This record gives sequence, C-alpha cells and structure tokens, in this order.
Amino acid sequence: MDTSYPREDYLPMTSHKQHHSSTVITIGSSVVPRDHLIWSVFNTIYMNFCCLGFVALAYSIKARDQKVAGDVEAARRFSSKAKCYNILAMVWSLLLPVLLVALAVTGVIHFTKLVQDEGTVWDDANPG
Repeated sequence: MDTSYPREDYLPMTSHKQHHSSTVITIGSSVVPRDHLIWSVFNTIYMNFCCLGFVALAYSIKARDQKVAGDVEAARRFSSKAKCYNILAMVWSLLLPVLLVALAVTGVIHFTKLVQDEGTVWDDANPG
C-alpha cells in the first residue's frame, strides 16, 4: 500500500516535468528534550526524602523555560538533572517503606523468639 503524499496518480498531467531540488542541513539533534514536569509534580506531592521531588520540579521548570526560550542545550542539561533527581526521589520513596517493613518483620520475629526463650527459661526456673 502506497502511503506517500501527494499521490502521483491523482496529480493532473502536465506537458512539462517540474524538477525541484532542495538542500537540507541538519545541525545537531532536532530532538526536543523532555522536561519531566508531571513526574516531578508527583514526586513533590508524595513528600519524599529530603525534598528531592521539589528539586526535580525546579529543574523541570527550568528545562521547560529554556525549551520555550529556544536554548535546547540548556534545556537538555536541566532535563537531565530533573530526571536524575526524579529517579533518586522515586528510589528513596520506594526503598524507605520496604526497608521499614523489613525491619518491622525482623523485629517481630526476633521479639517472638525472645518471648519464647524467656518462657522456657521461666518454666525451667519454676518447675511447680
């Protein structure tokens, strides 16, 4: 299936052929950097460790401002920093509760063993 535009078979026939030549010069990358603003807002609202989400939000806003101003290189730098801070904020936000749950579980296991050991010591000391 031919999806090229304009389609050759629908063009009116002309007696002379038109030749168009164009030169395209690409300087650097034309990819506009992402500003990660939504991710930063969620990390800021979640109230994560050391306000890393707020720092990411600040860099995201700077990246968006630079993108609007047309400075793609500065926008790319700020976007990269925002992404790093968002990753750090997300890791701390996920790691801290998992660590606390693991400590609570090991504490409960240790406490139950301590109570069981104390109960056997109590029974041995008072046989009757």
